[in-house]
Amino acid sequence: MTINRREWLAAGTMVSAGFMTGAVSAVASDTAENPAKKGVFKLSSQEGVIPGKSLTERLDKMEKWGFAGIEFGGGGLAKRVEEIQKALSGRSIKISAICSGYDGVLISEDPAIRKKCIESIKEILVAAGALGSTGLIMVPAFNGQTKLGHVEGRKVLLEVLRELSEPAQKAGTRILLEPLNRGEAWFLRQLADAAAICKDAKHPAICQMGDFYHMGIEEPCDYAAFLAARNYVHHVHLASRPTRVMPGLDKKNLKDDFRPGFKALKTIGYQDFCSLECSIEGKPEIDIPKGAQFLKQQWEECDSWTL
Repeated sequence: MTINRREWLAAGTMVSAGFMTGAVSAVASDTAENPAKKGVFKLSSQEGVIPGKSLTERLDKMEKWGFAGIEFGGGGLAKRVEEIQKALSGRSIKISAICSGYDGVLISEDPAIRKKCIESIKEILVAAGALGSTGLIMVPAFNGQTKLGHVEGRKVLLEVLRELSEPAQKAGTRILLEPLNRGEAWFLRQLADAAAICKDAKHPAICQMGDFYHMGIEEPCDYAAFLAARNYVHHVHLASRPTRVMPGLDKKNLKDDFRPGFKALKTIGYQDFCSLECSIEGKPEIDIPKGAQFLKQQWEECDSWTL
């Protein structure tokens, strides 16, 4: 019998399930202290995933397909605020997160590059807050973007986050750290690590997100990963594993299971959006509503999932 890396890691997680009991109980206790706090599934999508010649056309389709939110890129966002507000006026769809779009590198070894990044982020935060976004997604550094090691990089990141925390809070939004897989970024790869950084930052505007695609490579168990991040999580990206296409339609993994992660999100009382960040292999008009239905069904079924 053959077993792949993820299956082996998952098996290891089950063997050590006793060590998870405390974490699970702690989260359950936290939720029990807030009985009105029940996890919800609000489906969102990045703007570019949805077909259409205009934002209005895309939004019309999203409403028809049952979407609750839309995610925009941060590049040039300040110039689009009025356009977006007008397009969303009178609709049920809300802004979810803003994805990147800033200049520079957060943990560059060059202070000038870091300063450029900070100023660029501040501008996007103002636009994100004006749109009511849950937060701005940020990656500390992609592979090859910094010469700093993990220890020095973490120290610099905390300094930068402290400088950005007040502007984010003043704008009415958040910073959302995004862990990636090692093929894209070695510095920040797991949700628990991001949560530890958020904890050390000691500011409510410094939070994080989770991305199922990256988690499929780096996390032994989606369930445990979201529990570890707990209330720091304020956005989620959705894509199939392993090919990053529409969930439920990955020909290489038709049994892709989002229920473990969804169950953890329900447990921690998740209130924000789960947003598509994926490509579409077939016809978008068919595959997007089909994938949306698959995800909603997985959310409904997650209560029955067990470790």
